[in-house]
Amino acid sequence: MKVHEVMTRGVECVSPDDTLQRAAQKMKNLDVGPLPVCGDNDRLVGMLTDRDIVVRAVAEGRSPASATVREVMTPEVVYCFEDDSAEEAAGKMRERQIRRLVVLNRDKRLVGIVSLGDLAVETGNERLAGHTLERVSEPAGAGR
Repeated sequence: MKVHEVMTRGVECVSPDDTLQRAAQKMKNLDVGPLPVCGDNDRLVGMLTDRDIVVRAVAEGRSPASATVREVMTPEVVYCFEDDSAEEAAGKMRERQIRRLVVLNRDKRLVGIVSLGDLAVETGNERLAGHTLERVSEPAGAGR
């Protein structure tokens, strides 16, 4: 089964120049914790999570009304391609201990997001989902 068969399409982005307040409002409206950060032509330039906002901005005394997404986003993004297999996506999740992967087309434009839940429900492969969840849930090593 390919990633494009199980992913969520129509993922919304924030701009690196958006304020954290605007990004947080978007998270609230969409009821999501992570948002891809897209630059020109829907090119992925980072990820922003609700945790990034709290730990890298609010805890440091930055104002969400004036601090920008660029200041606290994670620029290194783990991704997969829409034509990768579900097993390949699950492998990346296990390796990096993450629950979601952004999905790119071969032009490296954002086309979706695939979650551990998508793999569990849509593939029907309980072994794949269970093994991935087990590895993702292991305590992270130092420095993570």
